[in-house]
Amino acid sequence: MEGVFNIDKPSGISSHDVVNRLRRLTQIRRIGHAGTLDPLATGVMLLCVGRATRLIEYLVGHSKRYTATIRLGQTTDSYDSEGQVLLERPFSHITRNDIEQAIPQLSGPIEQLPPMYSAIKKDGQPLYKLARQGVEVERKPRSVTIHELKFISYDAPYLIIETHVSSGTYIRSLAYDLGEAIGCGGHITQLRRTNVGTFDIENSVALDALTSDNIQEAQLPMETAVQHLPRLDISSEQATTLLNGRLISKEQKLPVGTIATLFCENQFWGLAIAKENQWKAHKMVPPLNPDAE
Repeated sequence: MEGVFNIDKPSGISSHDVVNRLRRLTQIRRIGHAGTLDPLATGVMLLCVGRATRLIEYLVGHSKRYTATIRLGQTTDSYDSEGQVLLERPFSHITRNDIEQAIPQLSGPIEQLPPMYSAIKKDGQPLYKLARQGVEVERKPRSVTIHELKFISYDAPYLIIETHVSSGTYIRSLAYDLGEAIGCGGHITQLRRTNVGTFDIENSVALDALTSDNIQEAQLPMETAVQHLPRLDISSEQATTLLNGRLISKEQKLPVGTIATLFCENQFWGLAIAKENQWKAHKMVPPLNPDAE
């Protein structure tokens, strides 16, 4: 097996637990994921198996969409319901208008402070491990973009939002900041990732539904990981040339540095990078059965 899985992660388990589950089902150790989800969170989680792990970097960095439920009136140390409540403030006076006036403050390019309960490392130690020891360290704000922050509903004290954000955005921090902007604080109680790049929740497979009998059917071709890149169709002679480390001529007018997918007779062979007038092999993953149709 070598391919991509679009898994609908359930709540209550870690991203590493998902990897371990897939290892047991596939009997393959070489599995990696393209971005973690908190144990509380559910939704789209992308994993690569076998040689497809070489393409994980092309699944990272895409924008993402989430639906989040925020409990107003309480702040916690982890910015979600799994943490300890630090402060409670009145929320009964909060109206939809108050919320809608706060939303523009957190839309567009913003500077966001990552939460202490995160996988960011300080001197080689993940921040969440330090946080569990009661240690708080200085974090540097990150530049992120909130492409869309939409009000969905408010049934006090629970606010539901939908958001489309750049890679690297912490939705827990966004919920905390929104609570502060509204004036009563808040923390995440439910979080669902509905989209990563070209991968949607509608096309995902529930982790609990996977078995050793249907695991093969849930696997997507490895080229799915790079389906957003331009395509280059080459001959078998060109494929061999690239595989041997030599360059092939470039007819397409694509900028130098462009990375393209390589297809020979409709089979995926890997990636090439554009030079001035030539293509050079970038990551070659030729078919294991190149003569098959």
